[in-house]
Order: sequence, then structure tokens, then C-alpha cells
Amino acid sequence: MAPDPWLSQYDAACQLAQEVAERIQERSRHRRNGESSAKLNVIIRSSLQNLKEKIDQLKDSLLRAVSTHQITQLEGDRRQNLVDDLLTRQKQLQSSYKNEGTEPDVIRSSLMAGGVKRGVTNPWLLEESEETRGLGFDDIRQQQRRIIEEQDAGLDALSSIISRQKQMGQEIGNELDEQNEIIDDLTNLVENTDSKLRTQTRHVKMVDRKSTSCAQRPGRATASCILCHSLKHLA
Repeated sequence: MAPDPWLSQYDAACQLAQEVAERIQERSRHRRNGESSAKLNVIIRSSLQNLKEKIDQLKDSLLRAVSTHQITQLEGDRRQNLVDDLLTRQKQLQSSYKNEGTEPDVIRSSLMAGGVKRGVTNPWLLEESEETRGLGFDDIRQQQRRIIEEQDAGLDALSSIISRQKQMGQEIGNELDEQNEIIDDLTNLVENTDSKLRTQTRHVKMVDRKSTSCAQRPGRATASCILCHSLKHLA
């Protein structure tokens, strides 16, 4: 399987940073011995500029790979961490190059991090996740597409469930509206019946009073009394 071009570029940038650290250390030895370091300064300055350009290329390539789904988001984050670390190392080397004093600790740590052998793979590259280990760009792209398809399927299922719940809610709302209409009709019916009962009750009381008044006047039965007596029997 062909090596990943981005990882190869990253390896080359790490090796260049290692060479810059060695040059700065060599310049420090020359100065301690009273030797001229002008030639080394030119080489270091040029190498630092080259390192900065390589880091910019790594950032651009990583951005394109993530935006076009050539790599997973997890792998993109891991590579971004690598670039950030390399950028920090480049700034430290730049600061050490401008430092006219003794050799700073960052050079020694940079040499130890890079290793004394040329072409040694950066140890961070061994931390590749199990999901993408040994996969090429096409394989990673297909894996990313499968993940997106699975996510789309899950969203479709969730959308279907929400639609069914919405439909059920509408049906329940319609049924409640019908029940409310029935309750309103029953309320109106009860109110009408109650009104009629109140009216009939008043009529009965009025007839009863008139009947009592007629009974208190015996021998004076009038047509009104006779009518009240008849109504009382009817009531």
C-alpha cells in the first residue's frame, strides 16, 4: 500500500526541524570555540523559512482532506495536533536562532525528541487509531461515506418517528375537539332543562297561592277560583 502523502510530508518537516536543531547546536559550539558562524546562520535561516513553508503546506493539505471527507474527523483532529506541535517547535527553533546567548534547553529537548538517526519516523505516527490504521485515502473516504450514510439512515428513522407522533397528536387533538363539542351540547341541554323546570316551578307556586286564597273565601267562588282549582289538579 502506498504511503500517505500527508504523513510523508509531515515526516520530512520533522526531519527538517531536527536538522535545524542540530545546526543551531553546531553554531553554539562554534561560538564557544571562537569560530565564525556566518555560514551556519545563512543555512539555519534558510532552513527555518523552508520549515515554515512546509508547515503551511501541511495545514492547507489537512484542511482540504477534512473538508472533502478524505479522512475522518477523528483523524483530522489527530493530525491537527501534530501540526500544532510542529508549529510550536518551529517557533522555539526560530527563537533559539535569534538567541545570541548560550544554547537554550529547547534545542536539547528538540534533539532528543527528533532522535539522533536520520529518517526515523516520528513516534506520534504510531498512535494512529485502529479505525484508520493501514487504510489508504480511498478506504478512508469509503469509511467516511459509510459513517455518513449510517447517520443519514438514523436521522431518517428519527424523522419518521417524529412524523408518526405528530400525526397521533393531531388525531388526539381532533378527538378532544369532538368531545368538547359533545360536552358543550350537553351543557346547553342541561341549562335549557333547568330553565324550564324553574319556570314550571314558579307556575306551580303561583297556582298554589291562588288556590289557597280561594279556599280562605268560602261561598265566594269566582270564575278565577274555579280556574285555579282546575289548574291545581292539573299541576
